[in-house]
Amino acid sequence: MASLRSYIITRLLLVIPMIFIVLTVIFIVLRILPGDPVITVLGPKATAEERERLREQLGLNKPLYIQYIEYLGNIVRGDLGRSLIFGRRLVIDEIMDRFPATLELAITSLLFGAGLGILVGSLGALSRRRSVDILSRLYGIISYSFFIPWLGLMLQMGLSIGLGLFPVSGRIDPLLTPPRITGLYLVDSIITGRFDSFLNALWHIILPTVTLGIVISGIFAKLGRTSFSEVLVQDHVLAARARGIRESTIFRHHVAKNAIVPIMTMMGLQFALLLGGTVLTEAAFSWPGMGYLLFERILYRDYNVIQGVLIIFGLLIALINLIVDILYAYVDPRVRF
Repeated sequence: MASLRSYIITRLLLVIPMIFIVLTVIFIVLRILPGDPVITVLGPKATAEERERLREQLGLNKPLYIQYIEYLGNIVRGDLGRSLIFGRRLVIDEIMDRFPATLELAITSLLFGAGLGILVGSLGALSRRRSVDILSRLYGIISYSFFIPWLGLMLQMGLSIGLGLFPVSGRIDPLLTPPRITGLYLVDSIITGRFDSFLNALWHIILPTVTLGIVISGIFAKLGRTSFSEVLVQDHVLAARARGIRESTIFRHHVAKNAIVPIMTMMGLQFALLLGGTVLTEAAFSWPGMGYLLFERILYRDYNVIQGVLIIFGLLIALINLIVDILYAYVDPRVRF
């Protein structure tokens, strides 16, 4: 327990400089990107006095090091500022409105992608046919190399426009939006007994889920095949076979339990990346999540919202990676040393 405690403390301490670096990079990149948020807000016809007045209100006329200090101080206090446009709403309110959509898409994509990838990878490892193993490896390489907007567009053209099976974009039909409890439409629909809303939300989320799920399934297919192949040749599996135990029993009690550990770790890491990396999928399907919010506000140079979204993404990724590391150290004591 002492080694686990020291490992957790070490990982917690390492998170602090990592978050500091992320915050610093976000600040610098946004300041060197082309475009002026003041001109975006006021328009090109604004007078020099109007522009200078807004710069002073936003604090953009101060030296960069002063802006940086104030930026870090505001984050420590939990103040992400206000949007420069669209009613000057609090950034945290903008994010909280969009976060459930991103979370819902990330969860469904992870479940679909991990399930598909593990199935393909395990089939490649367990099958006695070399052709099945080759197809499993090819699937892992090809699926992971797909460009998300292209794959989304192909699915939209084929299944939405061509066959009319799914909606092209959006999260739910407006008239069927369930009362907001968690912000997750699938969950809120079940809680409130709105099964028509559940089916409609499910209908809308299938294509974005399949698009993102297919891409991430490639890494699970490769990892699953490698993990199952390594466990199958270990001594305890060979000994179980020598004793005449049925293959199904060997798989459940000796193979699956050991092979799933690195896969579970990867699921945690991929979930963190999904929360922060759904921008392309959300943009392709006009999915109203944090990724689409980021895409919109980059076009408008809305510094405060862009900073806020990237900060939340960075904190989520750091937090989930920390949790995964701790869980992995708890399951496998070798990691602590």
